[in-house]
Amino acid sequence: MGYDYLVVSLGADLGPESIPGLCCTGINIYTADGLETAHQELMKFQGGRIVIAICRMPFKCPAAPYEAALIVDNVLRQKGVRDKAEIEIVTWEPAPMPVAGPEMGEAVLSMIGPRGITYRNNATITSFDPDENQLSLEGGGGVPYDLLFYVPPHKCAQVVRDAGLTGEGGWVPVDPGTLATKHENLFVIGDATAIKLPNGKMLPKAGVFAHKHAETVAAEIAARIKGSAMPDPYRGEGYCFLETGRGTAGFAKGNFYAEPNPRIEARNPSKLLHWQKFAFEKYWFWKYF
Repeated sequence: MGYDYLVVSLGADLGPESIPGLCCTGINIYTADGLETAHQELMKFQGGRIVIAICRMPFKCPAAPYEAALIVDNVLRQKGVRDKAEIEIVTWEPAPMPVAGPEMGEAVLSMIGPRGITYRNNATITSFDPDENQLSLEGGGGVPYDLLFYVPPHKCAQVVRDAGLTGEGGWVPVDPGTLATKHENLFVIGDATAIKLPNGKMLPKAGVFAHKHAETVAAEIAARIKGSAMPDPYRGEGYCFLETGRGTAGFAKGNFYAEPNPRIEARNPSKLLHWQKFAFEKYWFWKYF
């Protein structure tokens, strides 16, 4: 099948098989089936250690594992067993959502800390032992668990890799403003992209960026076909709700292309923001489904 213009929007695939033992243990909270299983296990849970493992970077929706920890805490409190449980986040990251800057990281830590959620950062997970219910860390040491929720390593779709589109990091380098690749009339949008920010970090993989990328590329292709003036390039704007449990949510927005670092504004969790998040979700379900 030939094309005049090609837009690749194949997202990021999940690769739990890349860490020994991971496919044989725990619950993958980045799949629909995994989330259903997670809910069922939490309903049965009566006490013990719950570990939320962030295996590698990058991964989709940088806020999601922290939302998961806060929601788990909320569910256990509603069940009346929170005092019988430990919750620990084990992550490859240096801080929560590091691309958004230290202020955002501190804001997230200020949400999970008072809930009694332990945070172990800069932890490289080397393997999982499903028989012993323990994960091993680089440099020695292990982390036991009774219930494991994990964010698996992510990778670019095989067909994109086979086509030779990926760069050194395993993702597709594109122009930050136009999403164009080095190949004529070939664009890549969303989670498959590798976009280096002015501070040297990479643009996160999140739905809001995929949405903005799509609008940018659609306008650019339309302008080329019509022979009209080219539209403004994408300028790095993004936003994100953060579900925090207890019927509340936080919100952050900003410009990720700003120099020297992204300029992000965050709003404290509130019930109003939770309802705004709910309305936001309902709108998109109504629009497309």
